[in-house]
Amino acid sequence: MATPKKKIAVMTSGGDSPGMNAVVRAVVRMAIHMGCDPFCVYEGYEGLVQGGNFIRKMEWNDVRGYLSEGGTLIGTARCMAFYERPGRLTAAKNLILNGIDALIICGGDGSLTGADRFRAEWPSLLGELVSTGQLESNQVEPYRHLNIVGLVGSIDNDLSGTDATIGAYSALARICEMVDYIEATASSHSRAFVIEVMGRHCGWLALMAGVATGADFIFIPEKPREDNWKEEMYQVIRKHRDWGKRKTIVIIAEGALDRHGRKITPEMVKDLLADKSGLALDTRITTLGHVQRGGTAVAYDRMLATLQGVEAVKAVLQATPETETCVIAITENKIVRKPLMKAVQETKEVAKAIEAQDFDRAMSLRDTEFSDQYKSYMMTTTMGLDQDIHLADSKRMKIGFINVGAPAGGMNAAIRAGVAYCRSRGHEPIAIHNGFAGFARHHGDEPLGAVRQFDWLEVDGWASKGGSEIGTNRELPEESGIELIARLIEKYEFDALFLIGGFEAFHSVSQLRKARARFPSLCIPMTLLPATISNNVPGTEYSLGSDTCLNELVAYCDKIKQSASATRRRVFVIETQGGRCGYVAILGGLGVGASAVYIPEEGISLEMLNADVKHLKEVFRKDRGQSRAGRLILVNEKASRVFSAKLIADIIREEAHDRFESRDSIPGHVQQGGVPSAMDRCRAVRLAIKCIQHLEKYGPKPQKNPEKISKDPLSASVIGIQGADVVFSAMEHLEEKETDWKNRRPIQAHWLDNKEVVDILGGRPQYPLPEKSLVGLMAKDAKRGLIKE
Repeated sequence: MATPKKKIAVMTSGGDSPGMNAVVRAVVRMAIHMGCDPFCVYEGYEGLVQGGNFIRKMEWNDVRGYLSEGGTLIGTARCMAFYERPGRLTAAKNLILNGIDALIICGGDGSLTGADRFRAEWPSLLGELVSTGQLESNQVEPYRHLNIVGLVGSIDNDLSGTDATIGAYSALARICEMVDYIEATASSHSRAFVIEVMGRHCGWLALMAGVATGADFIFIPEKPREDNWKEEMYQVIRKHRDWGKRKTIVIIAEGALDRHGRKITPEMVKDLLADKSGLALDTRITTLGHVQRGGTAVAYDRMLATLQGVEAVKAVLQATPETETCVIAITENKIVRKPLMKAVQETKEVAKAIEAQDFDRAMSLRDTEFSDQYKSYMMTTTMGLDQDIHLADSKRMKIGFINVGAPAGGMNAAIRAGVAYCRSRGHEPIAIHNGFAGFARHHGDEPLGAVRQFDWLEVDGWASKGGSEIGTNRELPEESGIELIARLIEKYEFDALFLIGGFEAFHSVSQLRKARARFPSLCIPMTLLPATISNNVPGTEYSLGSDTCLNELVAYCDKIKQSASATRRRVFVIETQGGRCGYVAILGGLGVGASAVYIPEEGISLEMLNADVKHLKEVFRKDRGQSRAGRLILVNEKASRVFSAKLIADIIREEAHDRFESRDSIPGHVQQGGVPSAMDRCRAVRLAIKCIQHLEKYGPKPQKNPEKISKDPLSASVIGIQGADVVFSAMEHLEEKETDWKNRRPIQAHWLDNKEVVDILGGRPQYPLPEKSLVGLMAKDAKRGLIKE
């Protein structure tokens, strides 16, 4: 007799957040892939108590199109009945009647706490159901243990133990978008705006919005201002206005307090800003409210929700009766399982610490990124006011800022943060315009040369600007003339170089490092902040601009998919950028639910295309007029020298024999993005400040001791996110051990494992992998028939 399939239910609970639908889609499809029956519990715990049609078995196509939808399509509702034991007893009975003993819940800490309590009571609930005659003992016997896995869906990002909750970055994107709009009118009328954002016990949204938009002042619950906050705010905003700034933005979390636990309201802040005897600014209040929850999920939330949904299915299947209830978290790019109640307990500790006015403890309970960002924000906004952090003249440095390679979202935010930090410490930041080409050929131009000081009033407005305001160029130092570059570094007396860019910038640091033996003036510290949409710089799992690119690509694909779905039987083949690195195609595939993704790391063959065309034929043959039937295929621009997006689309069209349509589409440089994403802006600030802090350790005039610089491996370095840490990697080590120079990418790619997830959730069957090409003498001998393969 065949063993009955395991049944896994998924539900959304608490406040809705963008990305919840991606969780439902991932759980349903992964459960089917793993040979289980997936169920959806509609309307959260209310549906669990009501039972009947609220608990429905799901099929593969039931979740088609879920990725691009906002909110939660299976609903969420407040349920008072579940707070009481009789309600939980009914819920247990409904699960048993449907044969379900595994539950995946996406919600806030309250929803997850309720789930853990439900699991703890499960044996006694079953006992009561049998003893009261509601169920027979043989009915409950197969379901003696309930396995529960939690996923955190919350725009507040308020659960301890995870860097991001599902929906938080989407909400932050909405806030930044609104603040950018408000800034335009604020600047036009020289006004002040007080903007209230969500966050009762957690100031993550307010803090990150402040960092990303370059707000003048913020209020968060975890770190209240001192008793003299009114005086402090007056000084900061007065200073900014004295510099010539025309706009003032103050961001306040709804849970903002003073040191004594008294609420600080937007009205109090407005009154201070508008005070005729003080700043006398024309001030307005804007409460963003539920617009923060709305809209579709950004690319990061889709990726996070999808990968966490897949991991949740694996977790419930691997769980034993002794396994502690876990929550799926993310720590600097790594999906991990953590004990649920420990995370909930630590989250509640933050609220308790705030209530007890133990604010240092509240900050310590947040993750390292939170405290790093707070320090970064304070450093940039109080610039020139805190004389204690000003260095003595003998320790101040002259630091050159240079962008190399193609533009990427976040470059300007990084420059702004680096310049602000330099000014706070007393260093002299110098802009080198238009990369090494500008440095070599236009450094002494009149009236404006390529090497010049920054104008802070201009730089201050760069937080939300795309592209590169100081220009950028792909030319390498050796192409510009390494001897000339060395001479210019000596002429302009640079003590350090801060480079921002992609693989060309990486190659530039490598060339400068290797030339130190010939040119002592190059014996200065230099560090690279990776910024490229391709995310192909060795030494990091994340590059500035890659998140902006994915958002643009996902938005573009959503529109294309709408067209494909409207005509129903249509496949779009979309070409993505990324050079010889498949990162954009794979992560884009996760975000849009691609049917297939072609990448350079794998290649393309006729057999592979044949398998995919057969699969598409089968898919459309079974299609019985459902909506959302369009299909997307993503192909990296260099996945093959022969099979371009157009050729693949033509092959599909030819093989379809008029049973379905095929089109190609190339978003091209649209993928470089306009306004940088909130994540790129925030990370740009944090990482840029860490870079300058790293450079300033070497002090001024390092060329006087060239041997010391040459022997220090970290004097030429790359900052990066690796696993759970932000680290500096030595350039020499990366050159020799971690770089695939021929293909301009790292040897190891952390994201390649996601290819399997894209294929599974896209329903792509197994396909033959392309043969590896022969190289060198082997290829020549094979052509001559001298070797047998």
